[in-house]
Amino acid sequence: MSQKLFLIDGTAIIFRSFFAFIKNPLRNSRGENTSAIYGTVSSFLKLIDRYNPEHIAISFDRREKTFRHEITETYKANRPPAPDELHAQVEPIKEFFRLINIPEISKAGFEADDTLATIAEKYKDRFEIIIVTGDKDFAQLVDERVMLYDPFKEVVTKTADVIKKYGLKPEQFVDYLAI
Repeated sequence: MSQKLFLIDGTAIIFRSFFAFIKNPLRNSRGENTSAIYGTVSSFLKLIDRYNPEHIAISFDRREKTFRHEITETYKANRPPAPDELHAQVEPIKEFFRLINIPEISKAGFEADDTLATIAEKYKDRFEIIIVTGDKDFAQLVDERVMLYDPFKEVVTKTADVIKKYGLKPEQFVDYLAI
């Protein structure tokens, strides 16, 4: 049985956690929104409890523009900016992961998706890769050595699951997304 490497899509988890409580946000005693902190830490603790991973890393989007913005100025141009209440929770979440010695792997000019995809491809010969995300875009990476785990639905996605859900092989998924 091969060792597993868990790669956490920190940005996707933070956004999903924040917006899960958008109608009734969680707040601390100072009235500050803590929904993203609570959801991210809770989903991480469930992951640890369920899998007890030996190898784990997390990646977050960075604030600067990516190489995709160099290709086209309209990249994500129609997306509204993230709320300030969400941004205020990112650094405390990153600090949590630093304090428990979970390495953050992020690179200027690249989104967390790009970083995690690169690591998955580079290390899938040495590890079974589990990408922790709710982002369907990662379905294109699924193969016999790479799977997805959605911590909110607590669902594992393998090759057969991608085929069943989308009617496509994972390697065809990038074409599906481009349409």
